[in-house]
Amino acid sequence: MALKPPSQVKNTKSVAQKNPQRTALIVFFSLLSVIGMMIAMQTLSFAEASKTANVNLYAKNYKEQNPQQLKSMEANPDTKMYVSNHKDKDNISMLENGFDLMGTSGFTAMEVSPDLALQHGKAIKADTVLVYSKYGSAKTKQSKLAFIKEKAKKNGGEIDAKDLEDEAIEYDYFASYWAKMPMPLFGIHIIKLNQVSQDPETDELKKEEQKGLKILAVIKDSPAAKAEILKGDNLLKMADTTINKPDDLFAAVKKYQGQTIPVMLQRGEQEMTVNVALNARR
Repeated sequence: MALKPPSQVKNTKSVAQKNPQRTALIVFFSLLSVIGMMIAMQTLSFAEASKTANVNLYAKNYKEQNPQQLKSMEANPDTKMYVSNHKDKDNISMLENGFDLMGTSGFTAMEVSPDLALQHGKAIKADTVLVYSKYGSAKTKQSKLAFIKEKAKKNGGEIDAKDLEDEAIEYDYFASYWAKMPMPLFGIHIIKLNQVSQDPETDELKKEEQKGLKILAVIKDSPAAKAEILKGDNLLKMADTTINKPDDLFAAVKKYQGQTIPVMLQRGEQEMTVNVALNARR
């Protein structure tokens, strides 16, 4: 390393030593700039907070799931809300109890009251609303501004240093909206399944349509339930109509309504026939 001669070291002075007033001004204006940026961000966050304070995220993210635009049979339903954490089981339970899915809401946000889901449920005339939430993530950069907005909104526009130190915790929210249906003609919910098999020669996977329709749920007290048809059965035939797709089922129920007909099922490896007394439209 090359060293400076003593004379050079002796005469070298920093800018701060030569002009302390100028350095102080630079620091002062730099601080002003930072403070100005913080104030601007706070002003923006307060403005956005006030703009979004009345937005119902359940309503904003609602997606209708039924093309028939379902709603309660009651003109002014007494909408019930339940908070749960067993979505799949709840869905089957709702179907079995004679409800049909109207639509769902899903989003990620900080603390959101489930009462807003109930509010939206009442607005769309749902009979029941099921609400779910789970811990999503904690972020320190992307969510910080949103976190400050939320704190400012809750505290009347005030935030403190502790608020800025906290991490922004987000949750995943989901709600489903259900309408009670009249007693059906038959009383099952179905799905078309494909069977996947592997070709032993080419190792390629092949999709083969499974015959019939898989029964996902049987509605309580319905003709299907009274005939002891079970969830998991495969519906093959209704009287003389072979059932391979949902349209076949709808056509058969319409054709045979009000009649007692033989219904062919597959339960496990066994095929069986039961007699079902279908309801009729009034």
